[in-house]
Amino acid sequence: MKSTDTFRTLSTASEEILFKEKNSKFYGYAYPITSEGDIKPIIDSLQKKHHNAVHFCYAYQLGTSKVTYRANDDGEPSNSAGMPIYGQIQSFDLTNVLIVVVRFFGGIKLGVGGLISAYKTAAQMALENAEIILKTIDVHFLVSFDYKNINKVMRVVKEKNLTIISQQMDEKCEIEIATRQKSNESISYTFIQFI
Repeated sequence: MKSTDTFRTLSTASEEILFKEKNSKFYGYAYPITSEGDIKPIIDSLQKKHHNAVHFCYAYQLGTSKVTYRANDDGEPSNSAGMPIYGQIQSFDLTNVLIVVVRFFGGIKLGVGGLISAYKTAAQMALENAEIILKTIDVHFLVSFDYKNINKVMRVVKEKNLTIISQQMDEKCEIEIATRQKSNESISYTFIQFI
């Protein structure tokens, strides 16, 4: 049974891969991302690196319970680049991922079928070249308590192996903690006694 509070993504950006088809070159890249704001700077840097390239086709997927995705053909025939790239994200069961395939035209037209195959292969090679990891879906919550309870609260944090995101220790204390989604209810219940 698949755990409901984990997801598959990349640990770091993949190394550049190169796939050649009839003199055209397809450079594939895969990146872990956390928001749509991560995408434009990545594509901008690839456009600087490959300033003579013709197409910068990409696909991404973000989110776990509410998923958003986009596939961009960047001037290639409709659905011949972005969707084959996105298909590889789905095939590898990944999220919070961006794949970009940069194409240098080699003078020979590949046709829609050839393009679909080339973009799919470059995306697949980029993902095979990346380290795929399992991450937990974490829930953040704020615990407010009196200073006199600080030792009890910190003991629970340590025993339950919780991650402290931020803390403010005054007369009234507050800590923001993160826990796996599946532990959320039991952790919340544990802290109710300190409020």
